[in-house]
Amino acid sequence: MENKLYDVTALGELLIDFTENGNSSQGNPTFEANPGGAPCNVLAMLNRLGKKTAFIGKVGNDMFGKQLKTAVEECGIDTRNLVMDDEIHTTLAFVHTYPDGDRDFSFYRNPGADMMLTKDEVDAELIRNSRIFHFGTLSSTHEGVREATRYALDVAKEANCIITFDPNLRPPLWKDLNDARKEIEYGMERCDVLKISDNEVEFLFDTTDYDKGAALIEEKYHIPLVLITLGKDGSRAYYHGRKVEAAPFLQEHTIETTGAGDTFCASTLNYVLDHGLESLTDENLKELLTFANAAASLITTKKGALRVMPTKEEVETFIKSRN
Repeated sequence: MENKLYDVTALGELLIDFTENGNSSQGNPTFEANPGGAPCNVLAMLNRLGKKTAFIGKVGNDMFGKQLKTAVEECGIDTRNLVMDDEIHTTLAFVHTYPDGDRDFSFYRNPGADMMLTKDEVDAELIRNSRIFHFGTLSSTHEGVREATRYALDVAKEANCIITFDPNLRPPLWKDLNDARKEIEYGMERCDVLKISDNEVEFLFDTTDYDKGAALIEEKYHIPLVLITLGKDGSRAYYHGRKVEAAPFLQEHTIETTGAGDTFCASTLNYVLDHGLESLTDENLKELLTFANAAASLITTKKGALRVMPTKEEVETFIKSRN
């Protein structure tokens, strides 16, 4: 397990997030083309933490696809299984930011290149050579890429990878939210680590009692480690019937929350890589959550995510400054 070539391989979407950036001299809104997509945001943070990563996905062979490939490679992520599509354009997302930093997404993906990844294009050896395989649900919104994701999961399971899952629910991308629910359940049935947000727990179980949601997840899916992010209320870890929580690091300088969940997720994966999933103590879980909360807080002070992830030293310094 320890001598595999890659620490984490992730499969999923890679796209351009057009984020608001003021107005032009003519009064028109201007947008900045930021590299985005949850799986690569997670990998970019892992690289900042010294881990070796690879990405499986598809972009258009267009100006945005080339920009994304360059950005991902600059982060140190292996792109040997990033496929360039000559016919379908790169997926675009326009992000509207509210005064409190929360966001609204408009996707241009009908189709987008990330949806066109096929089972035959998945490099199984890349997954077999990884300690962790990570995925979300945006790679399960459509039939072809869903088949590719399920094949990758089967390979990861056979290779004894730790499987980590972040549903990353984006309702506008689903024709039917019942399909989204089924795909989240499919992921939960197969993962060893689940990172899920408060609104996703509400979506699945129709409750804002997150302990109850976690108990239902534990009872049905027996996932060793479940992490629930609660935005301004911090986060909780559920592990073998135990619960640990950590306070948030609230920021005066929050610009937007893009990438906060991905930064948290990457910090979790990094901790699992360093400490394993066996015999974690409450102190371990508190340490995991504290670092992940602090890292997520730092990313909210920057525009975009993939290129501006904090280093381990920056996160540790930030934690000390708040103690």
